[in-house]
Amino acid sequence: MHPAILIHETKLHMPAALPVEEFVEQAYLFESLAKQVNLDPELQQPLQVLLQWLKQEVLATTKLPLAIDYMVAEIKRVGTIGTALVRLPHYFSTFQTYIINEAESERGRFDIWQAFRILHQEALLRSRDVSPTAMFFFQFETLCRNRLSYDYGIEAMAKDFFYDPTWSQWILAVRHKIGIVDLTDLVYVHSQHYVQNESRRLAAEIELPDPLLFSDKEGRIALANRHKEPLFFFSSLQRHLGIPATPLPPKPTESSRLVPKLVRDIERLEVRIRLLEEEQKQKGIDLSQFYEKYSKPPRSLDQ
Repeated sequence: MHPAILIHETKLHMPAALPVEEFVEQAYLFESLAKQVNLDPELQQPLQVLLQWLKQEVLATTKLPLAIDYMVAEIKRVGTIGTALVRLPHYFSTFQTYIINEAESERGRFDIWQAFRILHQEALLRSRDVSPTAMFFFQFETLCRNRLSYDYGIEAMAKDFFYDPTWSQWILAVRHKIGIVDLTDLVYVHSQHYVQNESRRLAAEIELPDPLLFSDKEGRIALANRHKEPLFFFSSLQRHLGIPATPLPPKPTESSRLVPKLVRDIERLEVRIRLLEEEQKQKGIDLSQFYEKYSKPPRSLDQ
């Protein structure tokens, strides 16, 4: 099932936010799962086994053990955990569900371990009660860095119960404008810095943009990064405002490249040794084994 279809099954605004301890335990769960990627392949355990182990570690006073039970049941039933997150919209946000569904998609945008790293950082932000501005930039950078769909990704952001109706409506409007209008321009015209600049230029007060979501400093950074690479904009926000960066995919190590290379080299050596043995036995190499077999075309009915 396509991630967009799964998103449409949830409501636009969910009940009140979960307690902080729920997000703390979610962050621990996703962090523990993400660490498995650094283990030796022989030591890695199936996902359902890891979830059952982690269920014993998380706080029993939270709702996470019940969610883990449901995820394990879905893995055994259909082999995915995204279907479990879709059916728990009161516990997992639409953006969290979208990230997992993209990781499990057959299109293979990125792997499940990268999704766990992203969700770990995002759950930490929720536990620290960050501003909607910081969450918006973090989620949007996640879409950019991992080359995910802006259409479905921004829709998932808009339906996230983290945002109030004003933010949700503006994010949905961004969904239709992105690709036509730069993100820096969208941020600038909805910032306090835009109001101050235009009032000074016109020597009169102007009508406030609807909605006014960003501060003077965020507007300044957006104005300074107009017509530049979007990732420069995110880096500036992280340096000046302390907005956390989205986790980057780990670069392949030399050891991960070395083993496949050695396997190919050994296969070539085996072929060469076999040819040398044939040459010693037969006083020459039988090249007929390398000839392409010729099949006579069938005769037509006219012949």
